[in-house]
Amino acid sequence: MRIGVPKEIKNSEFRVGLTPASVRELVANGHTVMVQNNAGTAIGLDDDQYQAAGAEMVSAAADIFAGADMIVKVKEPQPAECSMLRPGQILYTYLHLAPDPEQTAALVKSGAVCIAYETITGAGGGLPLLAPMSEVAGRMAIQAGATHLEKEHGGRGLLLGGVPGVAPAHVVIIGAGVVGTNAMQMAVGLGARVTVIDKSVDRLRQLDLVFGNRISTVYSTASSIEEAVLDADLVIGGVLVPGAAAPKLVTRDHIARMKKGAVIVDVAIDQGGCFETSHATTHAEPTYLVDGVVHYCVANMPGAVARTSTFALNNATIGHAVALANKGWKSALRENVHLRNGLNVCEGKVTYEAVARDLGLAYVSAESLLA
Repeated sequence: MRIGVPKEIKNSEFRVGLTPASVRELVANGHTVMVQNNAGTAIGLDDDQYQAAGAEMVSAAADIFAGADMIVKVKEPQPAECSMLRPGQILYTYLHLAPDPEQTAALVKSGAVCIAYETITGAGGGLPLLAPMSEVAGRMAIQAGATHLEKEHGGRGLLLGGVPGVAPAHVVIIGAGVVGTNAMQMAVGLGARVTVIDKSVDRLRQLDLVFGNRISTVYSTASSIEEAVLDADLVIGGVLVPGAAAPKLVTRDHIARMKKGAVIVDVAIDQGGCFETSHATTHAEPTYLVDGVVHYCVANMPGAVARTSTFALNNATIGHAVALANKGWKSALRENVHLRNGLNVCEGKVTYEAVARDLGLAYVSAESLLA
């Protein structure tokens, strides 16, 4: 199979779909890998490293899309990239389709086989291809929140951990999954007062056993979210419904009544965000104000630490990439239900139920296409 790796073109996106080590794995399995020139240069992965791993270097993205049987990326294809996809071509990347009708329509029109990292499941549960970036984003959320609590960045002028004789900031984390847990670890380490909210009592119990009185655990209800948010200095939104749009748990009314200069970091923004006032921002312009509350809603947070993120992502994605290349998409998906769960759009049909439901589109099961 011919595998193509174009350079990412989304704003401030420096990650790359395959590292030289991943290229070497695919080449060792008998495949041809085409990498666009300078795809990884910004993070210290030079063209000569890719060539040493066996890659063919290609100057133009159009040639990558035209010549590859499978495209491996990091972020969702931009409109110019969607227009270059063709029927039957495999697209293997993050998609986040539920809040993005335009991208969904473009992928349906392309006829491509679109496999989303974020909905591939794991044998032990969870979303193993989403987890590495959720770990990065959760940890970055506290860094970003701490920075924007500084007066210079529009915040209340608080040091997250306080100092002797001065209380620390109150950090509220909504969602105790991978994002929330990593955010919590960072916040606790910096000495903040931390409240974690989740609807799973079992998960809250696990966290309480590990962290004890260093955190407060709260069962998620509309009332408990409201109470915590109004007392918070920093709120992290780490809610995830796999493949679906994030629920709006913090309302515009809550935001209006929060402390002026408080900060929210909406890590769920890739799925539409869990704050009613959220809209996607970029690393170039990461924040905006609503009712005096700083909103940090960068849609590709891990892109800021692109080298760490690229290696972490490749650790999770390369196994399925090899399976798709070795077996072809139909056989690979028939044999592996977890990989099959990643199929979101296929040959003009929406094959992920939550995406179809949220966008009001017809749903066709992956199994019916593989029969």
